[in-house]
Amino acid sequence: MISVAQLRSRVEDAFESGEMDAEAVEEAIRRLDRGLVRSAEPAAGGWTVNEWVKQAILLYFRLRPTETIEVGPMEYRDKIPLKHGLEATGARVVPPAVARYGSFLSPGVVQMPSYVNIGAWVGPDSMVDTWATVGSCAQIGARVHLAGGVGIGGVLEPVNARPVIIEDDCFVGSRAIVTEGVIVRERAILGANVVLTGSTPVVDVTAPEPVEHRGEVPAGAVVVPGTRTKKFPAGEFGLATGLIIGWRGEKQDRRISLNDALREHNVAT
Repeated sequence: MISVAQLRSRVEDAFESGEMDAEAVEEAIRRLDRGLVRSAEPAAGGWTVNEWVKQAILLYFRLRPTETIEVGPMEYRDKIPLKHGLEATGARVVPPAVARYGSFLSPGVVQMPSYVNIGAWVGPDSMVDTWATVGSCAQIGARVHLAGGVGIGGVLEPVNARPVIIEDDCFVGSRAIVTEGVIVRERAILGANVVLTGSTPVVDVTAPEPVEHRGEVPAGAVVVPGTRTKKFPAGEFGLATGLIIGWRGEKQDRRISLNDALREHNVAT
């Protein structure tokens, strides 16, 4: 049995030298598929990006041939197999949802017709709703609901780049988009059509003076789409922002708190 430290060393050596270590790469992706390693994980004071895991994914693309994959009447042609062994994981995957090999679905996950890419990790009892996408290496916490059409961005390169992280008990409303390594902290609510990139301002407007965040949504924040006027040579135009218009109550039951927040702040889902 190869230890994680040994596996990491072998993958890093192969990535640096360009000499393929097929055994190490296959084992790294096998462990990724089973949730034994992650491309990013919680650490003291924040999140740690496991660069070697992302290196293994990139090497796996080089290692794998393109092949035809038949699933009933449907046919795919790709380098990465589909995920198998779903009964053992305890996840529910509704046709025609697709989870790629090398992604991890925790027990209790429900994946409606949607897409989860290699390297992604979806936590226990989370819902990936219809036509939502979870990009490569994205990290989705426990009891998260990604509503219909949500786009969670993926990132493989550069290997040190942080993926999108949605922490525990968050709700992401329909057609919302989160990309470029944004962290949505636990219990936050994103309303429908919120678009967040690493440079999008997230402005707290709940106090007399605005407070601006970038690359992160604070824990328990209730966020809706907004705009902020900026002057350009051709005139003044509105640029997209996220507006924090309220806070999710911490003392209430999670489910009740979510419903109350949605009603109180008239947040579209």
